[in-house]
Amino acid sequence: MLYKKEWPLLIFLVPGLLFMMVFLYVPFLENIKNSFYNMTAVVKMPGTDWKFIGWENYKRMFTDPDVRTALINSVKMMVLTVIFEVGIAFVLAVLVSQIKRLQQLFRTVYFFPVVISATAIGLMFKLFYNYNGGMLNQILEFFGAAPVNWLSPELAFLMVCIPTLWSYIGFYFVILLTGLSDIPDDVYEAASIDGCSRFMQVFYITLPMMKPVFFTSVTLAVTGALKVFDLPWVMVPNGAPQGVTHFLGTYMYQQSFGLNDYDYGSTLAVLIVVLGIAVSRGIGYLTDDPEERKERKAKRMQKKALKTAGKGAA
Repeated sequence: MLYKKEWPLLIFLVPGLLFMMVFLYVPFLENIKNSFYNMTAVVKMPGTDWKFIGWENYKRMFTDPDVRTALINSVKMMVLTVIFEVGIAFVLAVLVSQIKRLQQLFRTVYFFPVVISATAIGLMFKLFYNYNGGMLNQILEFFGAAPVNWLSPELAFLMVCIPTLWSYIGFYFVILLTGLSDIPDDVYEAASIDGCSRFMQVFYITLPMMKPVFFTSVTLAVTGALKVFDLPWVMVPNGAPQGVTHFLGTYMYQQSFGLNDYDYGSTLAVLIVVLGIAVSRGIGYLTDDPEERKERKAKRMQKKALKTAGKGAA
């Protein structure tokens, strides 16, 4: 062990744990409790009582067509983040890793959209998509084509996804490029001597050796897609048009603070958290090495057997 005494570590761990308890776990438990009551305000005032309604909000949630739309859109976004955010970021990271002189420049250029506020990006793309005088329609009119309603019910979801995906490619690019830099150059040199092309090196060397980093990026991308809110809300508030662009985060916000339906918003928040935990656990199980899983299981069984034998001897 790096530290022989554990109590100094507790001095640094306890404040962080208390902070998370107060501002994360306790509010979440309170949120679960609120989902079973008919809330008349954000905070329960002294002398007021909230009516207990049991599972009514959850029954409503499973029959709400807007929840179905938001859930489908969130699942689509999860798939798109893996394909485009992580996929494009990986391709860019592999290409930039081959460059030595301008690597820092490319890091800065690709990471720059992450630094920009999501509100600013949303407003910028909203101006691009504007029917009257928007940049895209100006380009179409320049070539003699008719203007397009880019935020129509048929195109709105795609138009919202484009800036959402673009803004986070640089984040995963930096993570994957850092993982690539940890692979020794000797491995690639040996593969080149054996006649392995650079393209095949990606499949036989890069991907296997970057598996932990790659799947960490996938987990972050998928769970982040469940929580997407700010950029779609700026571009198409309230799921406009006709509620087709709702995500779970935007629909929860609309119900909680737009319609003041706080208890139903709490129910939607519980759904988002449960889905996030389930998805992250599912990805962890699918990406886990079966051999390592068997070894951990064998060690647990061995420890259990030793404890049982110790108790029997006592």
